Amino acid sequence: MRQITFFTLFILLFSCGEEGKNSSKDKQVKPKLSVVKQHTPLMSVNAVFEKEIKDWQDLKTVTVFIKKFEKVSPNEALSNALELRDLVASLKDNEIPKIIDTPAFHARLNVLYNETLRLADITLIPSITSDEVNFQVQKTILAFSSVNSKINTVFEKKRFEDAIDINIDFIGIDSTKMDSISLKTISKKKKEEELTKNKK
Repeated sequence: MRQITFFTLFILLFSCGEEGKNSSKDKQVKPKLSVVKQHTPLMSVNAVFEKEIKDWQDLKTVTVFIKKFEKVSPNEALSNALELRDLVASLKDNEIPKIIDTPAFHARLNVLYNETLRLADITLIPSITSDEVNFQVQKTILAFSSVNSKINTVFEKKRFEDAIDINIDFIGIDSTKMDSISLKTISKKKKEEELTKNKK
């Protein structure tokens, strides 16, 4: 009888000890998800081009929202992941300014949307680590930076082409090899030259 009592007490003490170890592990994991991490800052659209996209409300909304992720804890990132996914979906599906509406730009938008989907998906994984969340947040910010970089590139190219002042009739340009911005710029310059000639 004594042996059974000692054996029962031993099992109870051992199981309590294991529970204590597990709860201490939980206490160590939970704080990591609450630690705020500073991520790479978001690349913005150049200030000189902001007037070109001032009416693009979807882009403004995503920009303001994603800036919150630059300095965020994994818990905060996960709690905002679904809203970010929906905002990016709206950006992707709604009207895009014509000058930017190209396959290359849509490819970058799709990458961004996929990263936000992944961030939203990991909210459903109970055993997710803080490092995994931080890594996904970083990838999402970089994907949006890539979108803004493309916007900058398009407007930089347009500004450069608008500044060119040459007679295009005297240079050998194969119009089949040009993109829409270049064609539009050349067409505009031709019209301006014709108007100037007609006024004379």
